[in-house]
Amino acid sequence: MNLKQSTRRQLFQSCGIGLGKLSLASLLASDLASAASSDSASSDTANPQASGPLGGLHYPAKIKRVIYLFMAGAPSQLDLFDHKPKLTELEGKPIPPSVIAGQRYAFIQSNAAVLSPRFKFQRHGDCGAELAETLPHLAGVADDLAIIRSVHTDQFNHAPAQIFVNTGSPIPGRPAMGSWLTYGIGSEAADLPGFVVLKSGGNLSGGAAMWSNGFLPGQHQGVPFRSSGDPILHVANPDGISRQTQRASLDLLTNLNQRRFDALHLGGIQSRIESYEMAYRMQARAPELMDFSGESEDTLAMYGSSRDDAGSFAKNCLLARRLAERGVRFIQLYHAGWDHHSNVEAGLKTQCKQVDQGCAALVKDLKQRGMLDETLVVWGGEFGRTPMVESSAALGRSLGRDHHPQAFTMWMAGGGIRSGQTIGKTDDLGFHPVEDAVHVHDIQATILHQLGIDHERLTFTYAGRPFRLTDVHGQVIKKLVG
Repeated sequence: MNLKQSTRRQLFQSCGIGLGKLSLASLLASDLASAASSDSASSDTANPQASGPLGGLHYPAKIKRVIYLFMAGAPSQLDLFDHKPKLTELEGKPIPPSVIAGQRYAFIQSNAAVLSPRFKFQRHGDCGAELAETLPHLAGVADDLAIIRSVHTDQFNHAPAQIFVNTGSPIPGRPAMGSWLTYGIGSEAADLPGFVVLKSGGNLSGGAAMWSNGFLPGQHQGVPFRSSGDPILHVANPDGISRQTQRASLDLLTNLNQRRFDALHLGGIQSRIESYEMAYRMQARAPELMDFSGESEDTLAMYGSSRDDAGSFAKNCLLARRLAERGVRFIQLYHAGWDHHSNVEAGLKTQCKQVDQGCAALVKDLKQRGMLDETLVVWGGEFGRTPMVESSAALGRSLGRDHHPQAFTMWMAGGGIRSGQTIGKTDDLGFHPVEDAVHVHDIQATILHQLGIDHERLTFTYAGRPFRLTDVHGQVIKKLVG
């Protein structure tokens, strides 16, 4: 074929590459608008993802990977983790003006009445962790948890707050935490992406900005997987295209792209080459990853899942464990539906029923397989909920809670952290942290620390200045790791 006379479509058809393969590649990597960085990721011949530009960790890593369970919509900490009897005493009364001075809210007035906890609380485990009755399965692993009741954030609307937790900035376009990790230290997975995203429960306010590679090379983008069938649509070859034909096609594309890279030296071209190679390797690995036939009935029952339970949070938790076994560095599970501006009680019952068993099973499963010590499990949303009630006849809302960035709860398990403890304390109304306040950037710094990374030293120069995940803030939470 005369390449100068052929169209792009003719070229791809002759190479055995259809639009499905191109859409797969677009999921795996995006072209960089600019390759303005003095840093470049190193590569390993056997596994291109096995190393990063750090050239070695800043100090010994305590873990190999992270599984982040992100509860999009902001769970009510006051009804699940941070028991405040004082709210029951003040039920229906306006919150004291001195407490709310200078605060603003998305939907309620600052003088709204107090709403008491919707559920009973009990202490569990040897550590005496206090949890709501809607979390019976999590209560069974209480001694494996470190609960942080004093987390706070700078953002009070969902989209910027979700992006902030995931990327360290409320502005779309910054790299996600998983992207920073695979860029910095690579991944042990040779034939799966180092950063995988699993979704359940509905739409996400922050959208794809939460797993974007931002200004980092395109191969560090988070890759959304499905929890049944092919993890990515069109990952399988169409009828009539053999493995050998596919290999020959990719070799031709690699040669063409390499010539272009040699001429222009654009980082996005190299990312494209690597994404095609990853797609090819995934075609062999994906069927085995998604084959749950080897999972015992006891394991499925522990997660509250079934072999045909596609798209559920429980199934995603089980898939997260399988991805962890295969060396994926950062596994992000998003479960939406926690935004309870009305009827917080019914909403939490539904959500806890969907996630409680899967969360606990993941911790148990990792532990019994000897993987919990090298895996950090993180659970939390983008902010908390108010101690005051949200009710609006105009909006059809009653007995809900508004956004509350001043204080919320997260928990961690495994990963070399000090489990069986509760860190931080809020005031009697659950409004402000009064002991061991923890910022979102502190959470991010601590996660990086457990992987052997100094959060102040993992940087990328873009547009003339160095950037990092934690911006110019953040400190490691010593009570968790020391």
